[in-house]
Amino acid sequence: QISKMFGTVVVGVGIAGLARIRDLMNPMPSSPSEHLKLFGFVSRRSFGNINEAKQISLEDALTNKDIHAALISTENRSHEETIRMFLEAGKHVLVEYPMTLSAKAAHELWEMAEQKDKVLHVEHIELLTEEYKQLKKEVAGKDLVKGTLHFTGSVLDENKSGFPAFSGIARLTWLIDLFGDLTVTSATREKQKDKNYSRMTVHFQTANKKPLTWIEERGPGMRREKKINFCFTSGCLENFPEAPRSSVGLFMQDQNLFAKKLLGQVSKEELAAEKWRILRCLDLAEVIQQYCEEPEKIYS
Repeated sequence: QISKMFGTVVVGVGIAGLARIRDLMNPMPSSPSEHLKLFGFVSRRSFGNINEAKQISLEDALTNKDIHAALISTENRSHEETIRMFLEAGKHVLVEYPMTLSAKAAHELWEMAEQKDKVLHVEHIELLTEEYKQLKKEVAGKDLVKGTLHFTGSVLDENKSGFPAFSGIARLTWLIDLFGDLTVTSATREKQKDKNYSRMTVHFQTANKKPLTWIEERGPGMRREKKINFCFTSGCLENFPEAPRSSVGLFMQDQNLFAKKLLGQVSKEELAAEKWRILRCLDLAEVIQQYCEEPEKIYS
């Protein structure tokens, strides 16, 4: 029995793309990733080869019958166009979050993938960290009273990465995954152009009408850090629970999940829940952006 192999191409060779190339060349023994075979990579810059991986043209990646799947690691702004090209060419797609910078585009692409019977997988390594897995266990079964998730990080180029609700969608994904569906009650954004500083504050309500706040703050020299303060009827959680180091890298865990989907080893229920979560987060990101970009309401 020859096991099914999927020829794979990596598009974009930034930090994530290089990690993808490394993981495809060294799959975990007897993991689903052994069914992915790196065919080459696509980049606007010219590299020739990276390790044993060869650079190929975009056209070759789209038309070559031996390539079945594309791993997209380009800047956020170009995700939508790249996903569309590969789906149209009949390839499966793995893309880094955020899938797109508009909710409408995300729904359209998802529909296209379903019509073409292709896997569209959005990487969410933030759900795979040991830190997060421990946090989820800690929160399970508790009644939320109120909570805050505050992220700080260095400056992003918004032209490439999009509005903070999209570039920071990993935080939104955490909140939805921990506390269920959310509604935006208000959102504002403060920008200091001269200081290259930005702070977005979003207020949500849970289905039980409990308040949650998400703060996404970026400025020069700001440490990449998440702070939590979740208060439950049983008490407050202000620090992340201790978590072991995982022996399997996050991108590799994600790649295994993608390969499992290609092999038809993920249940319909899991796929449906994931689709709901991804599209719901993108819908909310768009609502947040609209709130933040509304002109100031002037009361006479």
